[in-house]
Amino acid sequence: MTSRPEGDLSIDQVRAHRKTMIDVGRRLPGSPLAETAAQLRAAGLAEPLTRAPIIVDTDLGGDADDALALVAAARHQPDLALVLTADETGPEQGYGQRARFARHLLDTVGRRDVAVAAGATAGRTDYFCVADLIPASVPAVHGGRDAVLAAVAEVAGQSEGPIRWVGMAPLSNLAEVCDHLPEIAARLQVTQMGGAIDYRRPERAEHNIRLDVDAARRVLTAVGDGRLAKPRFVISDVTFTDQIAVHAAHPLHQRLAAASEPWARLLADHLDRWYAAHHASTLQHDALTLSAALGLPFVRAATTRIAMDESGRWTRDEDGTALRLSRSADYPAFMTWLAEALDPTVEPAAAPATAAASSGVRRPA
Repeated sequence: MTSRPEGDLSIDQVRAHRKTMIDVGRRLPGSPLAETAAQLRAAGLAEPLTRAPIIVDTDLGGDADDALALVAAARHQPDLALVLTADETGPEQGYGQRARFARHLLDTVGRRDVAVAAGATAGRTDYFCVADLIPASVPAVHGGRDAVLAAVAEVAGQSEGPIRWVGMAPLSNLAEVCDHLPEIAARLQVTQMGGAIDYRRPERAEHNIRLDVDAARRVLTAVGDGRLAKPRFVISDVTFTDQIAVHAAHPLHQRLAAASEPWARLLADHLDRWYAAHHASTLQHDALTLSAALGLPFVRAATTRIAMDESGRWTRDEDGTALRLSRSADYPAFMTWLAEALDPTVEPAAAPATAAASSGVRRPA
């Protein structure tokens, strides 16, 4: 089985993240981020780290946190290689609308190089609010289990070593990879949003687990039998907090709404539709998960053994499956990072050169 280093970024990416954290910390004296920056300045920097492609698995088009996270990755992660969709739309909206929105959003950011495949569907979904934001000219995207597996195999075939899997959706696609591409599953470094120990609604499981309990069970089985290395789960206990909420009056939303860049306006329109159809704010579960996958120092985690019941609820169990579960997070520092990542005046690190031609664009701190 392929071993996986805990650090999974290139040395250049680590240096860039470290410099950003230190510079932002200097601008916020007395803050938790300033303390983190001081620790980074004092710490040595390990060399070298392995560069690894990124696969994002998302239920984009419902809660807008997926879109904010995806754009942050698309703008600043050159290694973003593939976007998969899960909890896909069914007959009511037409299969694959999440994937079409992903294609449109990536194209708007300038990342036509990133592949998209439509994944699992339960036949219907209650969380899709961007149908009117997808131009009719956006074509259908290849979909279904075979398309997902082929797309993952294509990414795996372009490099050796680890592949970063950032899960922002039910575990349906990950389970298929574990079951049908075990040699590739062995290379995955999984960071997954989902699961809960003390869920706010104790009578049911956390959302991403609840929507496909069978897939979650198959993934836990793969961890238990060694096909999949111990994944990191950023659990609802840590992500469900107003400290990472974005709402209509939030500076991040206001900046996007005032921007002229098409991708920023598209995000603002998506946010507006989410507020109108579902909730007055969106919690940044998925961007926090992305930050953990990138090795940024916001989320603290520890190994915990869990058991899952037939409905998908988790409990601690000494005889259960060992996972790395989030314990806490530095929310102010994380939100500062996310605001920078989605600031239209910050030059993207991963977009085509033409997207950064304006003299009004600055590089990240």
